[in-house]
Amino acid sequence: MPDITLVESEKGEVIKMGPVTIRILEDGRNTDNRIGSMSLTIPGKTPGPILHWHRMHDETFLVTKGRIRFTTDKGIVDSKAGDYVIVPTKAIHTFSNPFDEEAEFFNTFTPAYYVDYLRMLAEAMKGGESMQEKQRSIMAQFATFEVEVPGEVPK
Repeated sequence: MPDITLVESEKGEVIKMGPVTIRILEDGRNTDNRIGSMSLTIPGKTPGPILHWHRMHDETFLVTKGRIRFTTDKGIVDSKAGDYVIVPTKAIHTFSNPFDEEAEFFNTFTPAYYVDYLRMLAEAMKGGESMQEKQRSIMAQFATFEVEVPGEVPK
């Protein structure tokens, strides 16, 4: 019979992706890859990933500090601490922190394999390239696709 897992505060795997700090809380090893979770700290005036959609990943975002901007094919949604954003499979989206203050959010994704995408991207960025440049070459391995024209419909 499995037991619970405690990830104590300030513990867990930490990934630096440019100015963004990611703390992996669950990478799937305790959930048979059914769910992954992490917290992200994003300094003010920090762009996010390119506009994209996931063929296999649902995501949720609980903003815990500051504000996060979500951009979709339908417009812009500015969220604040306490807001919860749900991004179902095939929803076109990205996020950023264009505001002055630091922001944080708790992120979940199913299945958990997506954490490996972030690990690979962080490793690739150590070579000095931007997240957006490297993202294009890695994301298709995780059923994630760029949207070049806002409003493009996922297939």
